[in-house]
Amino acid sequence: MTLHIPFDNSYARLPGDFYTRLKPTPVSAPRLIAFNEALAEELGITGTDDPRLGPVFAGNVLPDGADPLAQLYAGHQFGGFSPQLGDGRAHLLGEVVGRDGIRRDIQLKGSGPTPYSRRGDGRAWLGPVLREYVVSEAMHALGVPTSRALAAVRTGEDIYRERPLPGAILTRVAQSHIRVGTFQVFSSRGQYEDLQTLFDYTAARHYPGATSPDALLQQVCDRQAALVMQWMSFGFIHGVMNTDNCTLSGETIDYGPCAFIDSYDPGQVYSSIDRHGRYAYAAQADIIIWNMAQLATALVPLMPDADAAVERFTEIVHGMADTLRREWLTRFAAKIGIAAPTQDDGALIGELLDLMHKGQADFTNTFRALADGGARDQFTDPTAFDAWETRWRARIEGEDDPKALMRHSNPAFIPRNHRIEQMISAAVEGDERAFHHMRGVLARPYDDQPEAEELRRPPLPTEVVPATFCGT
Repeated sequence: MTLHIPFDNSYARLPGDFYTRLKPTPVSAPRLIAFNEALAEELGITGTDDPRLGPVFAGNVLPDGADPLAQLYAGHQFGGFSPQLGDGRAHLLGEVVGRDGIRRDIQLKGSGPTPYSRRGDGRAWLGPVLREYVVSEAMHALGVPTSRALAAVRTGEDIYRERPLPGAILTRVAQSHIRVGTFQVFSSRGQYEDLQTLFDYTAARHYPGATSPDALLQQVCDRQAALVMQWMSFGFIHGVMNTDNCTLSGETIDYGPCAFIDSYDPGQVYSSIDRHGRYAYAAQADIIIWNMAQLATALVPLMPDADAAVERFTEIVHGMADTLRREWLTRFAAKIGIAAPTQDDGALIGELLDLMHKGQADFTNTFRALADGGARDQFTDPTAFDAWETRWRARIEGEDDPKALMRHSNPAFIPRNHRIEQMISAAVEGDERAFHHMRGVLARPYDDQPEAEELRRPPLPTEVVPATFCGT
């Protein structure tokens, strides 16, 4: 049966200065590593037994209906504005409307140079492709809005990142790739007709009820606040919360130097290029407010009265702080078995996090162990935990099935950084078994899986991965 992807490409019908049309650059010997059959089914893709899957998802063969392009955008990167970025190593093949009625992009990442490559080679090596596949699918299984992985392909070619490394291409699926930086590029250039077109398109695609820029901004702020607090509730650090990595759809995107915390530390940074902790774990709430302020600035030209717009937008962006606090309280209260928290519960949660920091307790395992009675063992000084535990047990006395709530809110398995690095090292040598094992386990993160207990273990001192890197 021939592969069929039911493309319906709306972004390609926007004005030509939104993108550059071009085809992916073919590779020499594509070989499929993984294909996400469940996601393909959701997207309405058929004929997935086609032997050409590898060439198709390497960009060598364009499926019928594809209209490949590289999108234009700008962005603040670590606080500095880059007036033109864009897809430097990605090609949007097109869009599909899935069986659930949701429109999604299908994009190849690592598929060759574009006009936005900025002297890059347009390629990706195997490590970041496998990392994004594993982590994005793990985030989906955790219930976090995220881009998805449809396929991973080896290219059969080496690329150079200080040394020769095997090349690979990821097929990424997202509700769209419209970013804060997409608005910034047109606003900063004074292309207000294009900015209005982008607003109309984004509102229709993601926020049908948003008939004005301030209504759109409010809904994006609410969605981003919920997203970032989900990240933090799982100990996730994005690592590159630049405005070009901040989607209007409210999905997690661009899994470069990301990681999940092992021992809890609010100042934890994994990104090798984040030398000042701009995107540290605890800084993420402040940064999303900053990012939304940049979106607000980009939207001002669409408002009839600039002064009134600034006043209204400032009110919306400043209001995010309260939204973030409410989201934090709700999610962390659930992690300790409290379904309807009060403000007093915030202090109880904060005390536990302080104890975890001082006691070098593992973030994921400590919260999971609260439901099973073994949290005390996670602390270097267990006696410090005892007084808190007494107060906590008194607090949840009247809760309806707190254990079930905790098990629903606290995964047993996350994609631990040291295991990902071990998986990548093995795959570079040709052994992909650890990759497929992790995929299977992380698809059921809330289930006890005794046969995979090794994936729950925090790193030994010799296994700690202190820094992660961008795939470029």
